[in-house]
Formats: sequence, structure tokens, C-alpha cells
Amino acid sequence: MRIVFFGFQTWGYKTLQALINLEHHVVLAVTHPVSSESYKAIWSAPVDELARSHGIPLHVATQADPETIDLVAGYEPDVIVVNSWYHRMPPELYDLPRYCTLNLHDSLLPKFTGFSPVLWALISGESEFGLTVHRMDDGLDTGDILVQRSLPIGPADTGTELVLRGMELIPGALDEALRALESGHAAFRPQNKAERTYFHKRSARDSLIDWSWPAEDLERFVRALSDPYPRAFSFYRGERIEVLEAHVSDARYGGTPGRVMVQEEGGVVVCGSAPRRGHNRGLVITRLRCAEGVECSGEKYFRRGGYLDSHP
Repeated sequence: MRIVFFGFQTWGYKTLQALINLEHHVVLAVTHPVSSESYKAIWSAPVDELARSHGIPLHVATQADPETIDLVAGYEPDVIVVNSWYHRMPPELYDLPRYCTLNLHDSLLPKFTGFSPVLWALISGESEFGLTVHRMDDGLDTGDILVQRSLPIGPADTGTELVLRGMELIPGALDEALRALESGHAAFRPQNKAERTYFHKRSARDSLIDWSWPAEDLERFVRALSDPYPRAFSFYRGERIEVLEAHVSDARYGGTPGRVMVQEEGGVVVCGSAPRRGHNRGLVITRLRCAEGVECSGEKYFRRGGYLDSHP
């Protein structure tokens, strides 16, 4: 089976590595040029170096332009495999292969189509996440599903831990999908579009803490935005701080959202809806990073109380 691979970043690297290790015949690898854009640089990995080290012809492109399409057509692929390719593929490209074009998406489709699905799944309070191998069509992550694998989300998991765990699903799921195609026993199933959820690309603003959220949601938010992702942040006495570790309070706290009180061996922040009623748990900030880059405990940093806010 002749395979053309499209991919970038660590997810793409892991996918190409799996194809190589499983001894599938990769005839061409297509990747993006190295980028300084933050959302691409977080999980950067040398896909080009991996291809070259295994003697795989390499093509670097920013999009699926006519030159790229003509090049791929010349390799007469049976399958195109895609993971972490950041531009839309036209039908002239994804309809080229003998079988189909397979895309690997790190969610349990049709939920969490779009961007940063692992982080959004954790933030949203999902009990599981996973990997879907589906046939590419004209929509974004909407094609028929061939293989799907899931993993549980634990009560202490961070976003980084889930991403790394999800990558381990790639070899098994990809091998199953390719062998099903080759054997003629591939059983595709359409996605239920009524269950589809779409999440946008994350930006700096999306790491800003909203103190109207319940403490349980905020605790997951802090865990989701673990290194190397931009950390959850807020402003305290005019300075930007990053919240590195936090947990839900034992007691319930009332007052105004964002109010900090030194309780329970940390800085407890009043949060949630209708906090004036005193029915909400607070978020206990146990570790943070101040504007100077110094890390310290919430109990030490918030000695003077005050307020956390969305602006300086």
C-alpha cells in the first residue's frame, strides 16, 4: 500500500513515526515549514528530519496548492494519511488516493471538532477523550468514522498528560484502519451531526480566568492549561499572575467574585454564580507565578487579601 503523509508538530511526528515503525510504505511526506506562531510552536517536532532520516521524499508547503497536488498525484497513493495539517484540503487532493484520505483527530467525534480538542474536553468536564480515524470530506472533521479509541480522564489529569497519553493511541488505531482498508473490510460509519460540537482555536484571551465560573470548572481549567500551554492567568493589584496549582475549597464562600481570602492554607477566591448567597465552593490557589516570573504559594502571596480581576 502506497501512503502519502501530511502532518506537522508532535501529533504529525508520532503519526509518521508509527507508519515507519509499522513498516507501512510511505512514498512521500508533506509538512509545513517551521513556524514561530505560538499555537504551532507549543508542540513542535522535526517531521522533516524524521522523513529524511528514513529516506522518505519530503515536500514542504504552507498549503495544498496546485504544485503540491500535482506532486502527490505523481506518487499514485493508495491512501493519504493526515494528522496536524493546518490548511483545508480540496477534493482534488483528498479524492486522489485509490482508497481514501484518512484524517486522525484527537477527540471522540462528532464531539470536539475543531481545535485543541483535548484541552476543551478536560475544561468541559468530559469523562473521556480519545482518537478518531475518519475519512476526509469537504467539512472540518465531519467524515465517516473508521476507527475510534477512547481513554478515561482522571480527577487529577493535566492537559499535557492527556495529550501525551492520546498520542500513544496513534499506532494501534492507524494500523487497524490501514489494514481494514487493505483487506477490503473497512466499515465506515457516518457521524451523527446532531451531536457535533465545534471549538475554536485557542488564543491568549482564552487563558484568562473568569471568576463567574464554578470552582470545579476553574480547577479543571487550571489543570488543562499546564506547561507547555499558556497558563491560566488573572490580575492582582494591577499585576498579571499565572495560576499553576489550585483545588476546590472545603468550605463554601460568599461575597463578590474574585475576592481573595487567606483561608484553608492558600488563597481562596470567591467564584461561581450568585456568590452573594454563599452556596459556592471557592478556588484555593496553592501555587502561582507572579509578574516577575517567581513562583510562590498562594498563602504567602495573598496575605493582604484584595481582588483578582480580568484587567490590570
